[in-house]
Amino acid sequence: MGNVTSNVAAKFAFFPPEPATYGVTKDDETGKLVFAGVSADKNVEVHQLTTKSGNKVVATFWRHPFARFTLLYSHGNAADLGQMVELFIELRAHLRVNIMSYDYSGYGASTGKPSEFNTYYDIEAVYNCLRSDYGIKQEEIILYGQSVGSGPTLHMASRLKRLRGVVLHSAILSGIRVLYPVKMTLWFDIFKNIDKIRHVNSQVLVIHGTNDEIVDFSHGKRLWELAKEKYDPLWVKGGGHCNLETYPEYIKHLKKFVNAMEKLSLTNPPPKQLTNEPSITETKHNRCLKFGKR
Repeated sequence: MGNVTSNVAAKFAFFPPEPATYGVTKDDETGKLVFAGVSADKNVEVHQLTTKSGNKVVATFWRHPFARFTLLYSHGNAADLGQMVELFIELRAHLRVNIMSYDYSGYGASTGKPSEFNTYYDIEAVYNCLRSDYGIKQEEIILYGQSVGSGPTLHMASRLKRLRGVVLHSAILSGIRVLYPVKMTLWFDIFKNIDKIRHVNSQVLVIHGTNDEIVDFSHGKRLWELAKEKYDPLWVKGGGHCNLETYPEYIKHLKKFVNAMEKLSLTNPPPKQLTNEPSITETKHNRCLKFGKR
């Protein structure tokens, strides 16, 4: 019954661009994967990662030579990686961070079908890649979730207790709450962020537009209220759902947040662990969001 409900919900929640805005090919000389249809960048590495559901998702690591942290970015539900390139270039430069981005199952050149649980498996595979291929620890990671991307972001943030920080950009309380102002969490709801935010131990920055026409401003406000470790929120006056990056205060406030996280890491380093960094295992301007019937 749960799978049936999840499949029905997926028809209302996921709108991958068709056709995909990029492809993935193998370079004949190096044997490495590269983006086709997107300008080459020598500081970008392309991966195809196998998830627990058997899908192969595309992930890109945007390297900064003097990175302070790595931003693990989960985009909205109506975009793919090809549409995010310019934003990632800007964020990498202005914030001085690496950026690890990925396409959900069924998006771009990723295989499979999009679903709530597949997004969780997708981000778990990407996080494990950061650990195994780049040696990046969770206290060096800032999770960033835009719109529906707040779902996989809070899935991870509620499980990883030593993350450096979390950014929720035009985030949702839950899938059903975008459509209806329900007071209780329904069993068939998806992306139950309203429940997961309470289990996040790291600093949480919430960014939301006051004129968001798709996810009401009240979603961001409530998520910030429920966060245990609140960072000064950014309420973008007049901002909509997919245009917050165009406001000057957006990048200014993000830089302030990353600077604060850097100071925090120097003054309050994480306690030494007796065991190795755990992997995640199952525990029983872009088009960023649409909701409606396809």
